[in-house]
Amino acid sequence: MTATETNNQALNDLSALLKAASDPLRLQVLRLLAQDSYGVSELCRIFSVRQSGMSHHLKILSQAGLVTTRREGNSIFYRRTLPNAFTHESLRNEIYTQVDQLEISQSVVEQLEVIRNERVSSSQEFFSLNNEKFRSQQDLIASFPVYKEQISELMKTADLPSADIAVEIGPGEGEFLPVLADAFSQVYAIDNNNNMLESARVFADNSKARNIEFILDDASSNELALGENLADLIVANMVCHHVPSPANLFAVLAKTLKNRGSLIITDLCLHNQNWTREACGDLWLGFDPNDLSQWAQNAGLSDGQSIYFALRNGFQIQIRQFIKNNAI
Repeated sequence: MTATETNNQALNDLSALLKAASDPLRLQVLRLLAQDSYGVSELCRIFSVRQSGMSHHLKILSQAGLVTTRREGNSIFYRRTLPNAFTHESLRNEIYTQVDQLEISQSVVEQLEVIRNERVSSSQEFFSLNNEKFRSQQDLIASFPVYKEQISELMKTADLPSADIAVEIGPGEGEFLPVLADAFSQVYAIDNNNNMLESARVFADNSKARNIEFILDDASSNELALGENLADLIVANMVCHHVPSPANLFAVLAKTLKNRGSLIITDLCLHNQNWTREACGDLWLGFDPNDLSQWAQNAGLSDGQSIYFALRNGFQIQIRQFIKNNAI
């Protein structure tokens, strides 16, 4: 590319960026996408805009490099472009900075709550109806023994503040709880589904683990009843793809961690196997590792150790450690 062509491309990129930032609705959409991903139909409901109009605005934002897409089965979800992916990076960062200072209107907040509740209800309904066969369905993707040793090893090598308190979010059948109970003085197992929590309780009782308290709570809400600055370690194994807002989950769990505490997330990398929605109750088809890092950064956490490995069925597992370095 010649110098003239390079200059023209830069002008075109800048023009597209300024055009994208010139519309109030597009700025509101960018504000909303700071913490979550939404489909076109969801954005239409939130802002009371026809689909043709919303698609037009999203196309402009996409052409400017301000949003990117991810396919979830037959649906496309939009999120903000990661900061290190642009040209004109300083201007884009400034746009994000200014947009994030905008107040979200009450009507939008109400619609967001409706969508969040729909996502939560969908997940809870699945687990209520499929509690007895959850393990066999989850094993279609990755059974717990597949990643147990890697999580245990990462936990042992983590430089934690102490071995006082560990929390597991969504303990499933409870298979990792005895491991935590052996390593920490007190363990809290938290789930928003009472049937799943009871299954974990039975498993823990059978393993003779007595230092575990079981709490019915929703980790995808704005806070946990457990309190803040409490846990040395929080573990969430195969949970993120079941919660309505993984970004919000990171923010809630970061508050619960002590300073220098660790959050260990085990989940699927991004995939296109849509059958997992119906068979396993998945809301999200895995995650790009950069998404997890960005959500962690937004929550005041930094990247720690990472483990990735592929399974024979085509899925890839990511085990990620995130560290709280400063009080939030």
